[in-house]
Amino acid sequence: MPRHMVHRAALSEVFLTDAQALGGDRFLVAAQWPRDHALYYPDGDGLSDPLLFAETIRQSMVYLAHAYYDVPLTHHFIGSDFHFEITDPEMFRVTGVPLQPVLEARWTEVDSRPPNRISLRVDVELTIAGRVCGHGSISAIAVDAKRYGILRRRGAAPAAGTQTLVTQQGTRIPAACVGRLREKDCVLERAGSSDWQIRASVGHAVLFDHPTDHVPMMVMLEGFRQLGHLLSRMSTVYTEAGVSAFLTAVSIDCVAFAELDAPIRLEVQNGYEPAARGGAGELRVDAVQSGRGVATAAMTWAALPVAEREGVA
Repeated sequence: MPRHMVHRAALSEVFLTDAQALGGDRFLVAAQWPRDHALYYPDGDGLSDPLLFAETIRQSMVYLAHAYYDVPLTHHFIGSDFHFEITDPEMFRVTGVPLQPVLEARWTEVDSRPPNRISLRVDVELTIAGRVCGHGSISAIAVDAKRYGILRRRGAAPAAGTQTLVTQQGTRIPAACVGRLREKDCVLERAGSSDWQIRASVGHAVLFDHPTDHVPMMVMLEGFRQLGHLLSRMSTVYTEAGVSAFLTAVSIDCVAFAELDAPIRLEVQNGYEPAARGGAGELRVDAVQSGRGVATAAMTWAALPVAEREGVA
């Protein structure tokens, strides 16, 4: 799969391998997930990172737009909402060969004004090894450079060349506490007794695969995920032997561009109460920047009993 068709600069960040039209705006999209990855690596129990699914949905949307709907390669994609749910986490288990998921995708156009503005939605069903194990969707608009420039000027885009998301104003959370192996992969800071914020370097090879003038949706998702992992880890449910936290569902609504040069505060709604062993806990988070909301996220974290999964291939 050519890198430019999924808006990726590095070959290692391209997960799609093929696509086939089924007719009626329906497609099969094939992918291959790495057994290991610089950022999206398996968890301690050997399950693939759920964000591989998220990135595969995003790449599918971009590829279908260019390959089948004549959206120019120079158009900018602006995501508005995103969702996925994993219904069978065991199918994410890493084996001796890379997992080869298949998405059955359905394309829908909403209020489009081609060729300069296309409003779209892609819904997918995830299959691994012939077994349905998840679903998701992504909505976005694709606009030409002129219209994108108008939208960014409305948002007071920062000057090009910003080297960090924001200068450090809090305490960086240890990588192990947010499910990361390397300190540079942690994007979460503690800014007060109960305040959290996202801070990431635009030099990060995965989170910022190519130059951008705003914080990408996948970076926001990583920040939400890391906060969820931290709060799950702090719960007594996950300190039990044989229990681990796994992100099974997330829904994101993006209402404004998140800029690179100001803090993004993460505000937890109504606390977080994980379910009992074998259940799931709900977490809702608001992302606020310069006094205005930029995104909201709702996550479901499952307390998976590790012992019951041992020996499953």
